[in-house]
Amino acid sequence: MNIRRNRQAAMARSRLERAQEAYLQAMTACRGGVGAASERIAPAAERTRDMAAERLLLARGWSAPRLETAAHYVEADLAPRVSSFLADMAHRVEPEQPQRSRKAIVGMAVAVAAIGVAGVMATRRNNALSWTEMESEVERKAREAADTTGSDDKVRST
Repeated sequence: MNIRRNRQAAMARSRLERAQEAYLQAMTACRGGVGAASERIAPAAERTRDMAAERLLLARGWSAPRLETAAHYVEADLAPRVSSFLADMAHRVEPEQPQRSRKAIVGMAVAVAAIGVAGVMATRRNNALSWTEMESEVERKAREAADTTGSDDKVRST
């Protein structure tokens, strides 16, 4: 059994070695063929590149005035038409605004005026209360001051 395995391993190695040799031969042949092909193709590729550059310049020269004419047409003729069409469609699509009645507007104005009057009245009432409180406070302080000066007079006379 051991002999059989050795023979299979030797056959596998010899197959691998043969494949590697074939690969190396093919690589050297390809390298030589590529060099020869590039020498033959290089002048044709250069002529093609020069011709393509020349034709590209011709195409650009031909298309530039046409693009300018198209731009002028879009700016002068087409854009206003499209703009008016879009504005018209916007007006058609827009839903109608509900109309508010005058009664609602007058009612809101009356409510705002009533709130304003109530606020003014409350402010005046608060101011009046604060004035009366202030007056009573001043009177109380004046009485206290009079009482203290009167008591000082009594103390001094004795």
